[in-house]
Amino acid sequence: MNPIVEQVTATIVERSKTTRTSYLAKIAAAREQGRQRGHLACGNLAHAVASCTHADKQALANTEQANIAIVTAYNDMLSAHQPYRDYPDILKTEIAAAGAVAQVAGGVPAMCDGVTQGQLGMELSLWSRDVIALGTAIALSHNMFDGMLLLGICDKIVPGLLIGALSFGHLPALFVPAGPMPSGISNQQKQKVRQLYAEGKAGRPELLQSEMASYHSPGTCTFYGTANSNQLLLELMGLQLPGSSFVNPGTELRTALTRAAARQIVQLANQSQDARPLGLVVNEKAIVNAIVGLLATGGSTNHTIHLVAIARAAGILINWTDLDMLSKVTPQLARIYPNGEADVNQFNAAGGMAVLTQALLQAGLIHADVLTSAGQQGMQQFTQEPKLAGTHLVWEPAAAGSRDDTVLRDCNSAFAASGGLHLVTGNLGRGIIKLSAVKAEHRVIDAPALVFAEQQELINAFQAGALNHDFIAVLRYQGPRANGMPELHQLTPILGVLLDRGFKVALVTDGRMSGASGKVPAVLHLSPEAIGGGPLAYVHNGDRIKLDAEAGTLELLVDTAVLSSRIAASTAPASHASGCGREMFAGFRQRAGTAEQGACTLFE
Repeated sequence: MNPIVEQVTATIVERSKTTRTSYLAKIAAAREQGRQRGHLACGNLAHAVASCTHADKQALANTEQANIAIVTAYNDMLSAHQPYRDYPDILKTEIAAAGAVAQVAGGVPAMCDGVTQGQLGMELSLWSRDVIALGTAIALSHNMFDGMLLLGICDKIVPGLLIGALSFGHLPALFVPAGPMPSGISNQQKQKVRQLYAEGKAGRPELLQSEMASYHSPGTCTFYGTANSNQLLLELMGLQLPGSSFVNPGTELRTALTRAAARQIVQLANQSQDARPLGLVVNEKAIVNAIVGLLATGGSTNHTIHLVAIARAAGILINWTDLDMLSKVTPQLARIYPNGEADVNQFNAAGGMAVLTQALLQAGLIHADVLTSAGQQGMQQFTQEPKLAGTHLVWEPAAAGSRDDTVLRDCNSAFAASGGLHLVTGNLGRGIIKLSAVKAEHRVIDAPALVFAEQQELINAFQAGALNHDFIAVLRYQGPRANGMPELHQLTPILGVLLDRGFKVALVTDGRMSGASGKVPAVLHLSPEAIGGGPLAYVHNGDRIKLDAEAGTLELLVDTAVLSSRIAASTAPASHASGCGREMFAGFRQRAGTAEQGACTLFE
């Protein structure tokens, strides 16, 4: 093992000793009670099986037979989740053939950040994660179940399902993916049209045609944003079947993998000697493996928030210093848009998860000796890729190396010596920057600040021609307590245009920019956030700021005495409190922790 990976893992174990011990004691006590439905009163059980077939009623009356909960985030507006419409029937049929029963325990909301980008609904996006976690817990609270199948893919949905499921960590669990849509127009073409539209050189019809050619069918979006980062992390945590992340919907292989997941969860639910409950699978080593995979592929900045919250749900305490230490020893092994030109289908064709996992294991960057929900071989099992031999699903060893080294490489020929995400610190606080798509010449900038409290203010300034010079945009009051920390993805084309014009530009914000953050240097999630009196609240227009992304420093170049005499700027407009349902989430905003604490409302 790499010594830094070992050191960080040991530090996390020590830091988490009290909370992890308490969590493990909770799930051990639940396991000792045996199958929960055996403790239900007859009236309770009768309610739970009233709509079942006669055969299922008989089976569920017998506590020896397993009952599997299906928690689904299906809706047919999300392209990634539309394929889930047919999954419950497929899963139930296969589970019945394996001698068990399955019930849809509940559905959870699934909002699309692609639809809500730049809209008021985006201010509910982060809270949807916590709502999904709560919904998952409610679905599982009937004490009817011996295992879980979790149907979710996108942004806040996978973290929410996993956080909620970890409250029932005494049960085994598997995520069942649906896969990415086939490739449409290239992400580069899409981004080019977006920038032309931002400049007024393309109209709405051209932009809409481009977007619809990119997002064109059922399946996950093909760029490497939070949704596809979710899939990669789940495999590296051992919570999906090997190689199942990036198989397209509607294919025979996809259906075979779905059926295999059903059989596997029944096997896990029936095992007493080799139990693999979710709370033991998600341990400190699994969390470190997920972080390393995220760094090695330049994954979504959102996971510097979500992984913290997921870990905390399992009693594990991680922070951005852990991430930064790991990033310094984790080479960049993949170039997937926005970190390169390829999409996830090309990544999968190049060898995908099997080749990536193999490379990380060979370099000693991830732990091999972990418990997984997929089988008994630890992470070595995830160096195999699924294939069909006739009608039979088989797993074969990964290729010896990448099939396309413009997309995927091993550690000896990495694209960069360090990982895609880094910690940035200084007198403006602690933040995260994604460097994997930022060219070296753009990583250091010393420029005057232009301060904004709303995305639209920055957009208006661009449209007025007021941004044709070097500057660092300070966009504050975008943190979790201010307005729910919306993604600022709509600023990417504008800032990209200015960078292409030859200006030195950067973004500094207490908000998010998601997995779509790209070529413009952007310090995100800056904590403490402005609304709580963080340093961002004291920045004035014209103040010089120096960002050195290579060194990991961010400094407001203003004399300390001058800063101490300033009064914090007024907060964001009161309109953030209402409209589009936002008024119902005032308690979430008040309760949220900092970004580095997972921006979560569920933990003390």
